Amino acid sequence: MEKFTCSQTIEQFLACHQHAFTFFGNRVPKNIRVDHLKSAVLKRLTGQAPVFNPKYLDFAQDHWDYPDYLAALIEGETLERQQRSIVRRIRQARFPVVKTLESCQWIWPKKLNRLQVQQLFRLPFIKEQGNVIFLGGVGLGKTHLATALGYEACLQGYSVLFTTAVAAINTLTAAQQTGQLQTTLNKYLRPTLMVMDEISYLPIDKTGADLLFQIMSQRYERGSIVLTSNRAFKSWPQIFNDDTTRTSALLDRLLHHARTVVTEKDKKRIFLFYFCVVRVFGGRNDFKRHLINCCNMAQI
Repeated sequence: MEKFTCSQTIEQFLACHQHAFTFFGNRVPKNIRVDHLKSAVLKRLTGQAPVFNPKYLDFAQDHWDYPDYLAALIEGETLERQQRSIVRRIRQARFPVVKTLESCQWIWPKKLNRLQVQQLFRLPFIKEQGNVIFLGGVGLGKTHLATALGYEACLQGYSVLFTTAVAAINTLTAAQQTGQLQTTLNKYLRPTLMVMDEISYLPIDKTGADLLFQIMSQRYERGSIVLTSNRAFKSWPQIFNDDTTRTSALLDRLLHHARTVVTEKDKKRIFLFYFCVVRVFGGRNDFKRHLINCCNMAQI
């Protein structure tokens, strides 16, 4: 039985399954899950039922030669391990919601360079250790595209981390107070791609600006960043407590090797929607006031 319980080095993997193949009389029994044939032998020896899995019935054919069986076994094992790796990378990325390019609605916003975005999904910027920045107003799909880029990177074998700017600052601030700053900072430096959402939604104090600068500067030309913001670059000093020097240094590192995607809203379409809603609800001032406030927040 010891032959079937060794660890999974390449040599041991092959030896285990050849012993298993021989145990069954040089053929693969029907209904036995082929990539767990070793486990099936152990279960047979201990009087337990073997493992069944319908998707492996095509592999489990009688009278296979060992090379044919082994080729099918390795192919199945490889595909399954690849799938497990993808699932693990997606889980470790911590996406709030998984998004894809296929689910992107190209009719909204009005201005979006579709060819530019599709080119980004080939991930050339990761190979160049460059960055991608999505700029535009609220509700124009910046987070959707940034998340979808991160998801595509997971599918293509890259390690990814999703965070918001506020979450990163809060985490690093807490770590700094407990003397764990460098250890926690490595969490944002280690992944091949970091997706940082909402960098300009709330003002950032000097401490927060210093911590973000550490992330940007240490990832510079070492790892890629996908970032979203609802403000033009000229307005970024207002985000960082009017510290123009620090903002300039941060943008210098961020924009070098960067691709910028600008999204714009269709104001005519929004105005028509607003006009129709007001006509429908007539004199309901509370609703109209709420709608106007929403439009102001969205910078319409």
